[in-house]
Amino acid sequence: MREFVYFSQSARTSGNFDANKLMEAGRMDIAIHSFIQGVFLSHGFRKDAKFHFIFYGQPDPPKHIEIQVTDELEISKKDVGNLIRKILYKYKKGKKEEVLPGCFIEKKSFLNVIEELAEEGKEIFVLDKHGEDIRKAEIPEDCVFVLGDHEGLPKKELKRLKEIATKVSVGNKIYFASQTVAVVNNELDYRGI
Repeated sequence: MREFVYFSQSARTSGNFDANKLMEAGRMDIAIHSFIQGVFLSHGFRKDAKFHFIFYGQPDPPKHIEIQVTDELEISKKDVGNLIRKILYKYKKGKKEEVLPGCFIEKKSFLNVIEELAEEGKEIFVLDKHGEDIRKAEIPEDCVFVLGDHEGLPKKELKRLKEIATKVSVGNKIYFASQTVAVVNNELDYRGI
């Protein structure tokens, strides 16, 4: 299973945002575009992919949302913003809750999510312009790719992240987060991972 962890310093941590004004919700538009590239295919979905959002915006950070598309989850590209709003609204203090089929929410920090995935035996890769070329990197089936929004990853946790993750690059230019997810998916598809 391939997994993506998307971090945002400013994305809203409650559902009280206007799904038509996503830039005002802490650049929720970047999160949505990245998710679409992560799990949507033409006329279908990636059932072999799981997407994690970690939001540090106001009013109640941090929030960890985990989504794996299932047959029971009704979802469309044009309604991802409302899906995230619904998930955030259904947060219950002190527990990881499945609020819709394949959709979980909890209060958990970025580093705790990464460490938990590493403890599960998953290989962690952080997307970094200065990392090893993804085309040359050895990538196992249980892999996790970590990326940030336009502000990047949390500085105070980068040192620990670099101890448990391998840096990989998708090219020598800086791409949009959503483009990066598409490139990673394409590389894994070619490899049959």
